[in-house]
Amino acid sequence: MGVVAEVWRSSVRLLTNSPQLNGGSHHKSALCKWRSFSAQPKRTVMWTWVCGFMLFSLGVISLSTGHVVSHLEWYSQQLSKRTILGMSRREPIDVWKTPKFFYGCSERGRNFPPAVPERSSNGYLLIAASGGLNQQRTGITDAVVVARILNATLVVPELDHHSYWKDDSDFKDIFDVNWFMSYLAKDVTIVKRVPDRVMGSMEKPPYTMRVPRKSAPEYYLDQVLPILLRRHVLQLTKFDYRLANDLDEEMQKLRCRVNYHALRFTKQIQSVGMKVVKKMRKMAKRFVAVHLRFEPDMLAFSGCDFGGGEKERAELAEIRKRWDTLPDLDPLEERKRGKCPLTPHEVGLMLRALGFGNDTYIYVASGEVYGGEKTLRPLRELFPNFYTKEMLANDELKPLLPFSSRLAAIDYIVSDESDVFITNNNGNMAKILAGRRRYMGHKRTIRPNAKKLSALFMDREKMGWQTFAKKLKSCQRGFMGDPDEFKPGRGEFHEYPQSCICQRPFSYNKTSSDTEEEDIPEENHNSTSPRHEHLSSADHERDEVFPD
Repeated sequence: MGVVAEVWRSSVRLLTNSPQLNGGSHHKSALCKWRSFSAQPKRTVMWTWVCGFMLFSLGVISLSTGHVVSHLEWYSQQLSKRTILGMSRREPIDVWKTPKFFYGCSERGRNFPPAVPERSSNGYLLIAASGGLNQQRTGITDAVVVARILNATLVVPELDHHSYWKDDSDFKDIFDVNWFMSYLAKDVTIVKRVPDRVMGSMEKPPYTMRVPRKSAPEYYLDQVLPILLRRHVLQLTKFDYRLANDLDEEMQKLRCRVNYHALRFTKQIQSVGMKVVKKMRKMAKRFVAVHLRFEPDMLAFSGCDFGGGEKERAELAEIRKRWDTLPDLDPLEERKRGKCPLTPHEVGLMLRALGFGNDTYIYVASGEVYGGEKTLRPLRELFPNFYTKEMLANDELKPLLPFSSRLAAIDYIVSDESDVFITNNNGNMAKILAGRRRYMGHKRTIRPNAKKLSALFMDREKMGWQTFAKKLKSCQRGFMGDPDEFKPGRGEFHEYPQSCICQRPFSYNKTSSDTEEEDIPEENHNSTSPRHEHLSSADHERDEVFPD
């Protein structure tokens, strides 16, 4: 094996004398630099050099020796494997811990022109939002941006009174309308109604049209603006997800200013929501909010089977009739594809497997749960500290009971304030809150990896608890709400508002009280300015629009 030792010594001599490492300096200095370099995260590159040179040398030596190569090649491969495994080894997930060095950054750019005055605008834009509270929220947010694109005066949007929930609340009943108008005054001119003088001068009623989903700004300029200029008052109906995800950075930041700042709930709703939060905090230092989303409409929309037999299938089939365009689905195939929400029992098992003990306080954000108390009982048994808005704000909630959107707003507030938020589907509330929690400091939001979990839950009885928990944690990698889940690819902006999320400078991290937080690898960010870095968009698995 003397040849092996000589090859090793030769490779070290070459590395320490390489001009790339020492720039022609003394041998000892070069060796120190090599050692320093090898200690950095890029040490795998150096090991590639070492192993590559060794294998090349051995290839030459093998012409005469023949027997040495196999031994050293095996050794070098093991070294490489060990190094790669060491680099890719991940620490156990801390379900409560979240990074502290991200923050929302949606300030108006210096070159962003001021709003066009009402009298100078291209006309009045009426918006009819669609769906439940959070679906309508996306429509309102995009309506402001569309008004900006068209240089139009925006009329305070109308809310949907004819959806499944039959809520007749107006904008002013849910959101602080005066705050909404004043906060956005520099971006878009907003009025409460079209002036009488304008309506009186019109020969025809306002023109009404519906634009395709996710239309680009060019579509609005080419197809919508000419009508607005001609008719002066234009209404866009069923306005939800009607604007493209990808816009220029200033328009994306405007979206964030609307969604995270301008849309503020009324004082009554805020008061009730924060009372519930205070009661949860009084009982526990930290708590988990679970958006259970196991209401009849959601189950019907999914097309899945939840074990209720013929009675369940008949009931859900009747509800499905309200969506004219829904195709017939195979429940088993939908479950295999990860399109089915978890049952309350499965949600409880997931939480326990992730490390939440039975002493964890959970707040369940939900409407009417399909199957009632019988369905909820397994979750209550896993987490006895189980609370809902009805349990914590009974008297204060009474004036809001007839209005589903106002009740949903209470759940929104408490879920947003929770230490950990668990979503049970990728619907509108899940997307909106996940984006908001990222924007407001990156609080952890966990969403089930339903595709992998469906197979695991089907095999649950075939394995012990420790095996099940280990496999579940493995399934959930990449679905735990960590910043490194962001990666180039398509995604709903409302869920991944990457243009509006910044990372504090490296120097800040080292001097702040949060230095114990693990640094996020630099390759996960796209640097856009010397002051901060923006996160890039994550892959998005589902593109359908769910009911709220």
